[in-house]
Amino acid sequence: MASTKVLDSWALMAFFEDEAGAEKVEDLLLKAEESGKPLLMCVVNWGEVWYNIARRQGEQVADRFMDDIGKMAIEIVDADRELTLLAAKFKAKHAMAYADCYGAALAKLRRGDLVTGDKEFESVAREVRIQWLR
Repeated sequence: MASTKVLDSWALMAFFEDEAGAEKVEDLLLKAEESGKPLLMCVVNWGEVWYNIARRQGEQVADRFMDDIGKMAIEIVDADRELTLLAAKFKAKHAMAYADCYGAALAKLRRGDLVTGDKEFESVAREVRIQWLR
């Protein structure tokens, strides 16, 4: 059985901007659609995608991208206390952006693979399985 896949904002931005790793993300999205088992993404990382697009292309474009994400085989997971506490523990131990800690925490809690190309996650690679997109 394939493991759960958790998308970091880096992975989705690479897909949207057709950067390195985009084809791998597209393949994961297609497999998720075919299997009926969606990829996961923390709402905090989903918000990162929105603000990155909004900064570059405007809020209306960002809103359209969020609509597109809503049609993909991606489940947006809310940040509850358990997830937030684990993210805070990652932040306390590692030099990582706080939002990235949420992606790592979700992957660890769901016993999944974090899909990213962001080198910042190297610091948690002993605690979280990483599927590198580089």
